[in-house]
Amino acid sequence: MAARVLRLALAGRPAAGAWSRRASRGSSHLTAPRGRTEAPQEEERPHFSRSSIGSFFQERPQLRNPFLQDALLQGYLRRHLPAQAVSAVGADLERFGERICSEVDALGRQCEETPPRLQHCDAWGRRVDRILTCPAWGRMKEISAQEGLVAAGYERTFRDWSRVYQMSKLYLCSPSAGLYTCPLAMTDGAAKVIESLGKSGPLDKAFQRLTSRDPQQFWTSGQWMTERKGGSDVASGTETVARLQPDGTYRLYGFKWFTSATDSDMTLTLGRVEDSLGHTVGGSKGLSLFYAEVRDELGHLNNIEVQRLKDKLGTRQVPTAELLLDGLRAHRVSEEGRGVASIANMLTITRLHNTVSAVAGMRRIIALGRDYATKRFVFGKFLKDHPLHMQTLARMEVETRAAFLLMMSVCRLLGREELGSASELELHLLRLLTPVAKLYTGKQAMSVVSEGLECFGGQGYMEDTGLPGMLRDAQVLSIWEGTTNILSLDVLRCLAKSHGQVLEAFFTDAKSKLATASGKRELGPAVTAVDSALGRLGQLVRTVAQLSPRFLELAARDLAYSLARIYMGALLVDHAAWEGATKTDLYAALRWCEQDLCPVVTKETHGCYEQEAVAMDTALVYDGSPVITHSAL
Repeated sequence: MAARVLRLALAGRPAAGAWSRRASRGSSHLTAPRGRTEAPQEEERPHFSRSSIGSFFQERPQLRNPFLQDALLQGYLRRHLPAQAVSAVGADLERFGERICSEVDALGRQCEETPPRLQHCDAWGRRVDRILTCPAWGRMKEISAQEGLVAAGYERTFRDWSRVYQMSKLYLCSPSAGLYTCPLAMTDGAAKVIESLGKSGPLDKAFQRLTSRDPQQFWTSGQWMTERKGGSDVASGTETVARLQPDGTYRLYGFKWFTSATDSDMTLTLGRVEDSLGHTVGGSKGLSLFYAEVRDELGHLNNIEVQRLKDKLGTRQVPTAELLLDGLRAHRVSEEGRGVASIANMLTITRLHNTVSAVAGMRRIIALGRDYATKRFVFGKFLKDHPLHMQTLARMEVETRAAFLLMMSVCRLLGREELGSASELELHLLRLLTPVAKLYTGKQAMSVVSEGLECFGGQGYMEDTGLPGMLRDAQVLSIWEGTTNILSLDVLRCLAKSHGQVLEAFFTDAKSKLATASGKRELGPAVTAVDSALGRLGQLVRTVAQLSPRFLELAARDLAYSLARIYMGALLVDHAAWEGATKTDLYAALRWCEQDLCPVVTKETHGCYEQEAVAMDTALVYDGSPVITHSAL
């Protein structure tokens, strides 16, 4: 058969059963040959010249100015920013949006395609432990300084709206930045800690560099907290020891299991100070905070050995390493034993950055998906004309809008706290909403981005489109800076430490937002849904004092989800009630409030937190396993 096909091809004749391809209106389909039996009268062509891949090539989605494409961001700024700031902020974001399309996005792609690598030794065998990154990574550092992606939060040009301005820039560029937003998050966190501790001694130089707009002066900071035993449990997992030196500095000895952005210029890290007998204090009371520069005056590592780079699912652009600290010269910057308390501000910042990255990823996949829907022609019409496809994108949009408003609320509260203009209610809200926003948007991002890949069909699974990397990178958002369960327990600690004041602030603020919308008839179903959820949550909370700690721990995750959904509903309703709101703002609020806004009450009603359920959860997980038998449960 193969020989016959070859003879016919050499004779210029199509073999029986061969097919030709014809393009029609953006799609290609196969048609049967007409059965020609003689060679065509045309000039001789190379062998197999009739083989064809067709004339149709799918047009790719196009990245357009992300600021001009984001109606919600523009509306939020118009509504909330002071009149004198709206014009300046809008002009800068529009300009930056063009730079993202023309420069930043291509650099980010290069960072993805050329991940960092570790050079242990030079050509002559000397241990150098150089982390080699691509030129685009270095260019990202320069652009970050020029654009003030950290500095804007500390210059406070727009006073208590400066954080909203800064995070708006990060929100626009995050999906294009090749994960350079990771070192920026830790740099911002370090600057926040230094500002809160007082900019004295070596910390003054560090702060000036961390917040500089000069690319030659700008520093980034690492965050070296996690050790092999610890993970999020730094109190019992930190084994690094600090030995006091005659000049008042310290030498650190230990092994750091996760050090993100290891190519940074400085770091903040935890360690236990040894007394004269070599003893240390255990638990969080024994931890102090230290500042260290990563390299010495000659550019050599400061008594640090890079053991290896981590081989990660996503965020491959960021060098994450295992480090041996073998006498790292450092300065203690907290009171002895107050290390964990001193990094609390850092966690607020990095968790907010995590939220910004989550919302930005959702917004970007929708922007690309809706552009593609105007270009992909299937089953007789464009994707945008298929109602089911548009319904799917709309559901993704509702999730993203709710997440955006929650993100901006935390940004606004942080800005007010930093300027000293926050009320006691707002301070309680900031403490509560920071972990809630991080844990909930991290989950949303994975779901929305995964759904977004489907909008591109098979191309959404192809690495060279750049789309799969968005999903890989989204996975870290529910893990970094505390997993969902860890942050849910943090929410419980927040409630306990405030003796219920944060919850009181939550209810007061949510109800005030509903009150502003009560006169808008179209919002009635959404207002009723949020108000009902608040009532059910309040009823459960009133019985909390009678519940066991074990019950609260089991309910922690569902409680955090309930707080997120209810507050996001209140934010959507409040935004839709604004005089400048659009029909789509109203529609988004109604759609969001159709879901179960208070799952913790629903689950409690079903007995999910009872002791019998605990036993059966374990039995279900280990069903058939020899490790635990049912009789032991």
